[in-house]
Amino acid sequence: MSLTEHSKPTRRRGAALEAAILDAAWDQLMAGGASDFTYEAVAARANTSRPVIYRRWPQRGQLLKAAIAHGGTKVRRTTPDTGSLRADLVHILTGMNQSMTQFARLITAHLEIADSPEHLTPAEVRDLFLGEQPQRMRTVMDRAIARGEADPDRVTDLVLSVPGDLVRQRLMLTLQPVSRAYVEAIVDQVFLPLVAPQRDSTS
Repeated sequence: MSLTEHSKPTRRRGAALEAAILDAAWDQLMAGGASDFTYEAVAARANTSRPVIYRRWPQRGQLLKAAIAHGGTKVRRTTPDTGSLRADLVHILTGMNQSMTQFARLITAHLEIADSPEHLTPAEVRDLFLGEQPQRMRTVMDRAIARGEADPDRVTDLVLSVPGDLVRQRLMLTLQPVSRAYVEAIVDQVFLPLVAPQRDSTS
């Protein structure tokens, strides 16, 4: 087989083609940041053509957002059901270490993303990357409320975001995995007191 034949784009269709493009887009973003995130570069990595990508994502911002969201799916996230709110939270928060490398690289890329034409904010990048993370926390909390471990009136969206934001902040500041002791301190000293049912002082 000739070199020309080797360089021809691989014929893929549907979901297989889209997955290959998104893999290539994420890899390109991680390798070159936003400044080198072009249709041509992604097409070369995906072994396809620029028009093929353009038909699916006609604006670079659409492709950029899809790449970030796709990168988040590469981290396996499960929703625990241990029967204990504390154990469920420790499981979720320590599991965030799995995405530490991707977060570190995404932070570096974001320094350019913020100045790119898309002007994505850190919060937008975070939400795209995390995907279903808030739903996992809500699922865990709904189970805890049903067991009487948490007061539904105290579980606001802001309160629900606290433990993940604290872990994420530590990850971003240190670029090192958070320890189990640090996670347990967040759960025991910060979060559980915020959501615990109020005790009747007259009883």
